[in-house]
Amino acid sequence: MSSIKKVVLAYSGGLDTSVIVKWLQETYQCEVVTFTADLGQGEEVEPARAKAQALGVKEIYIDDLREEFVRDYVFPMFRANAIYEGEYLLGTSIARPLIAKRMIEIANETGADAISHGATGKGNDQVRFELGAYALKPGVQVIAPWREWDLTSRETLMAYCEEHNIPVDYSSSKKKSPYSMDANLLHISYEGGILEDPWAEAEEDMWRWSVSPEDAPDEPTYLELRYEKGDIVAINGEAMSPATVLATLNKIGGDNGVGRLDIVENRYVGMKSRGCYETPGGTIMMKAHRAIESITLDREVAHLKDSIMPKYAELIYNGYWWSPERKMLQTMIDESQETVNGDVRVKLYKGSVSAVGRRSEESLFDEKIATFEDDAGAYDQKDAAGFIKLNALRLRIAANKGRDLL
Repeated sequence: MSSIKKVVLAYSGGLDTSVIVKWLQETYQCEVVTFTADLGQGEEVEPARAKAQALGVKEIYIDDLREEFVRDYVFPMFRANAIYEGEYLLGTSIARPLIAKRMIEIANETGADAISHGATGKGNDQVRFELGAYALKPGVQVIAPWREWDLTSRETLMAYCEEHNIPVDYSSSKKKSPYSMDANLLHISYEGGILEDPWAEAEEDMWRWSVSPEDAPDEPTYLELRYEKGDIVAINGEAMSPATVLATLNKIGGDNGVGRLDIVENRYVGMKSRGCYETPGGTIMMKAHRAIESITLDREVAHLKDSIMPKYAELIYNGYWWSPERKMLQTMIDESQETVNGDVRVKLYKGSVSAVGRRSEESLFDEKIATFEDDAGAYDQKDAAGFIKLNALRLRIAANKGRDLL
């Protein structure tokens, strides 16, 4: 313990990380540098500065990472159409590599020899933070208090605060949500409380970003999304930065009841976990991106992308963003997006998202060939007979040999 002189802590300013500051100071007799990331979580992050100062912290970092988050992490992930276990859009997972990267940068800037986080020993985030940290700074030491201390409940944390004169807003703490929540520009997640019973339906007042689909407007909302190389660059003709694109889609999607999800997922550490998620902008982005790809990607390229997507999504979920295999897959995915340019029109209605139009100068859709009307000889239907016979050859040989295919 004495070898650790300075620690960079991922600090939210909440109860857990405020306790961790004091615990690190006392247990390791070290300086603590706090790092608070603004990833678009919708809450003011600047108050974390005063809280850290009250705990005696001298070096305080509060960084606005919203544009970097969407541009360099969310957008590349959506170029792959990444979904974990068929449903989860990886909202928490994709934020962790950026936080880990910035923690290591700060450690290098301040001469810190360790990093620390508030992730528990039961979850995925401890893996994601630490895999990222080790990939970027192999010799860094990691302190995970939840794996070391004996503070096992909210009550023991509050008692620790009282004993050590840690300032806590007791009035607001009594009104604390029963859920464990994590938010950024891509999503907000909910775990714990009644959600620990997978049969119990989530309470309506839990949801924060979206109206209930039943209460959404009775008239549909239409959006036109402009794509360049697989990324949205404009909405309804208005050019926007990556973070503004996602924030705008979150607002419009949430107003239309889009993006709610209730799943049981398989955590990397081995257990199943029930969680609810709101990802309104991401849900729209996923539908629209597949629509523009449907007319701009070659068939085999599209199918190859779909075949590697589960592995790519698993890498992100499990914390391997900084791995060579993810980088390799990303290179291939980004190459496929060179022709993914054009416009998609989507229709939002009471929780649903439909792609109702797509157009592109790069389109491979040939109306003259695809038409059900007279194609003026563009496609000779007689050619299909030989195509079918060749593809049936192995089936006919097996049948002739008496192989039972029924």
